[in-house]
Amino acid sequence: MTASRDASNPLAGLKEAQGKGGGLPPVHLWNPPFCGDIDMRIAGDGTWFYMNSPIGRKPLYVLFSRVIRKDDDKYFLVTPVEKCGIRVDDAPFVAVRMKVDGHGKAQAITFETNVDDAVTVDADHPLRFAEEEGTGGLKPYVLVRANLEALVVRALFYDLVALGSVEGEWFGVWSSGVFFPMQKASEIGAIT
Repeated sequence: MTASRDASNPLAGLKEAQGKGGGLPPVHLWNPPFCGDIDMRIAGDGTWFYMNSPIGRKPLYVLFSRVIRKDDDKYFLVTPVEKCGIRVDDAPFVAVRMKVDGHGKAQAITFETNVDDAVTVDADHPLRFAEEEGTGGLKPYVLVRANLEALVVRALFYDLVALGSVEGEWFGVWSSGVFFPMQKASEIGAIT
């Protein structure tokens, strides 16, 4: 029997979408019909809004974060029965805490996000550094899962820089045996 969409509740299938046993639901496997855009937005600082009001209950936006998917350049909340478009100002998640195990090339950097994901930077969860519009500075992002990134908060970016080293012509940071370049060493005056 197919679940029908309740027009008064655009996220009627959300309860069904919760992962079994605390795991993430398989949103990448679901292909429900597109039900239109809803007035939900994730601000650049990670605050979730519905109809221009912040969602203050963390369990609610954490639940939404488990069913978010990015297809091409658009974000959706996806359940088994519906797919609703939402707006994301920058990245859907924000990395708010960082833990470092080990040192140098052997170190492993783990981030925790504002929606309680933990991700260790490695080849499958790379760091990337984008140029910040207007300032020429850098903004770091870490891939959390399937096309979804977390913006690393500025304070943690400074901690990443403190962990950095020069490899060849690049200044960057090591994690899980992989070097993630930030910027050419010559552009920032790093000693090579």
